[in-house]
Amino acid sequence: MLIKFQQAKFIASYAKAEQLPPSTCPEVSFVGRSNVGKSSIMNKIFNRKSLVKTSKWPGSTQHVNFFGADGIRNGVHFVDLPGYGFARRADKDKERWRDLVEGYFNQDRNFALCVVLIDIRHDISPLDIQMVQYLADREVPFMVAFTKADKLSGKAAIKRQVQALAVQLGRAGAGDMVCIACSALNGEGVSDLRSLITDAVEQAYQSA
Repeated sequence: MLIKFQQAKFIASYAKAEQLPPSTCPEVSFVGRSNVGKSSIMNKIFNRKSLVKTSKWPGSTQHVNFFGADGIRNGVHFVDLPGYGFARRADKDKERWRDLVEGYFNQDRNFALCVVLIDIRHDISPLDIQMVQYLADREVPFMVAFTKADKLSGKAAIKRQVQALAVQLGRAGAGDMVCIACSALNGEGVSDLRSLITDAVEQAYQSA
């Protein structure tokens, strides 16, 4: 069965990791720098305009937000995690981010897939490397989605940049991973994202 992405709905928002409810089905999480376009990509995956709230101000996601969709066995939860690396955030806000994100991943949850979002236009940052290394160390299944592919000129340029960024991640010891380019503006790579998510959720059910 296919996930009914377009029928996804908001479930709840949590300000502290200890408030998170027990995991009841496979979870697909999204994480990335504060200005990477995470909310826009999630809305594109859901084929919805504003299910996931967007903002012109980086770092607006301050909670762990849960969304749910049916269509595959007992459903799937999508988890919108706070963005990292916004320089204007106070130290207490950065500490709160660590508590939320690490608190989520340190729990006994049904991690089907974590989608790490990275802006395709820029080199891999130390924070991006730390994120994928953390997931690898925690043995959380993850993939990398390079956002804003529409900002590059043509498929050849996109392919070259994906390969270059994947090499950077590999040199940093991030290990083997699936990397694709995507765009919330023109839909580049979104169908591939949906397929990878569906496969990961189905595998999570099979492994349960």
